[in-house]
Order: sequence, then structure tokens, then C-alpha cells
Amino acid sequence: MTRLVELDANGPRIVDPDDVDDEKGDVAVCQCGLSASFPFCDGTHRRTEDEADGVTYVYDDGEREAVERIVTVDEDG
Repeated sequence: MTRLVELDANGPRIVDPDDVDDEKGDVAVCQCGLSASFPFCDGTHRRTEDEADGVTYVYDDGEREAVERIVTVDEDG
């Protein structure tokens, strides 16, 4: 499975001691691209557990949709 994720940040996020969760004592970095607290994990990846191999998904407003193909166009055309 793959996931189409749209990001708009243009710089790094530096993890510092303030990012450690006092209750959990850890810092988890999001790898699914769906976290509301990106780049930190908030558990949203659980929604992706039943994604099928070989399928690309888009998540929009909490809804998942499989896409057949992705077409990209450069800014000039």
C-alpha cells in the first residue's frame, strides 16, 4: 500500500526535550503522514492497518479513498 500525503512545511522540525511526553516518556515520529500533530505520531496510523498491498490511498477529511492513478502536472503546463 502507499499513501498520498500532502505536506507544506519547508524546513526541519528539531526534536528537543520539550517534545518528550511527560506521561509516556517518549517521542514517536509519524511515518504515515496522517497525524494531526505531524511530525509527531498521534496514533492515527491505526486507521491504515487494513490497507491492501499494491493500492494507493488518499485520506481527505478522515475519509479514505483508493485511487487508480495519480497524474501530476508541472507548474508550466
